[in-house]
Amino acid sequence: MSIDAPGSSAPGPHPRAGRRSIVRAAVTGSQRVSAQESERVAEARARAQERLHRQRGTLRPLGWAVLIVVVLGSANSHPVPGLHGKALAVTLALCVFAVTLLIAVRDGFPERSLELQTAVIAVMGAAGVAIAGLQVQGATEVAAGVAVFMAISRLPFNAGVAIGGAVTIALAAVTAVAGSSSSAVAAGTLVTVLLGVVAQSLKQSRNSQDRTELLLAQLQDAREEQARAAASPSSRIAGELHDVLAQPPLSEAIDRASELVKAGLADARQAVGALRGDALPTLAQLPALIDSYKADMNLDVTLRIEGDARTLPADRSLALYRATEEALTNVARYAPSGCATVTVRYGPARTTLSVDNGASDTPPLQGMGSGRGLQGLRERIERAGGTMSAGATPDGWRVEIEVPV
Repeated sequence: MSIDAPGSSAPGPHPRAGRRSIVRAAVTGSQRVSAQESERVAEARARAQERLHRQRGTLRPLGWAVLIVVVLGSANSHPVPGLHGKALAVTLALCVFAVTLLIAVRDGFPERSLELQTAVIAVMGAAGVAIAGLQVQGATEVAAGVAVFMAISRLPFNAGVAIGGAVTIALAAVTAVAGSSSSAVAAGTLVTVLLGVVAQSLKQSRNSQDRTELLLAQLQDAREEQARAAASPSSRIAGELHDVLAQPPLSEAIDRASELVKAGLADARQAVGALRGDALPTLAQLPALIDSYKADMNLDVTLRIEGDARTLPADRSLALYRATEEALTNVARYAPSGCATVTVRYGPARTTLSVDNGASDTPPLQGMGSGRGLQGLRERIERAGGTMSAGATPDGWRVEIEVPV
């Protein structure tokens, strides 16, 4: 008796094919399913196939043992198989059961179409029920129980339960009509139910192990991808540093390098966060952001909300959050002792964010800032469908961003 994954119809390697051929077959199959599937994932699928064939080979001798038990039980029951009347019916039912069981335990049967497997198992169940109904005094209920086991272990869950349930109910009804005692009917029903439960437990255990190995392989792939994503901005920075240092004056090159490092680190954080499934920051995190600037940079910052707050599309909300970061960083750099106000206005058609800062009596840091930070911010806002303006005011400096609802 062999067990296969539910609904499986793709050919699998023979258990004697060897580890290397199994992996090669799995890799080939995975390339047909997904061109991006890694060799590690293909090997996990190969190990699952190998386990399936090994389990099937281990249980196959039980199928032969069951056939022998059913034949011997039928030969010692009444009426014995024969060529006339009821005995002929027993013979035919026994032959049908034997043929279908021998087909089902063959190595290539799980690779047949799902329709053929379903038909063979259903006929096996019907033959098992017929044997039990014809030989009431025999111990032949095991034939129907084997059909239930095969249905649950081989077929998709719904189809397996449907056939297994139908065989169990039919067995109880036929044996009761044939004159079996209530205890005998209950015992036969219990045997078939237990065989179905065992089949489902074995299948779930194997499937759980398969899923665990596959998830572990995918997790390792994701970690490698995360490492590559985190490293890629560094490569980009190195290339651009080489270009900028070769041409402009040193101060401009350092400025450009600073902006590249900031952009690279932001890209890396965003890539790593996306791989981990972290949520991107939104306007809802503005209070925490402002508190961090107060605590870490000793800035005097006030947050004001005007209008009814609402949830914006993710790209626009992220753009406004990053705009606040850039503006407050500039305040800390150029006017560290001045006060700043962050205002979010929710209008009927647009959302506006402005950052105003007053004059500072502390001189700004020298040799830093090239305007590229604001240019990069403007590009981010425009990609989100918004507009940005920045310039001097009578009281200091203002950055203002508008995005549509």
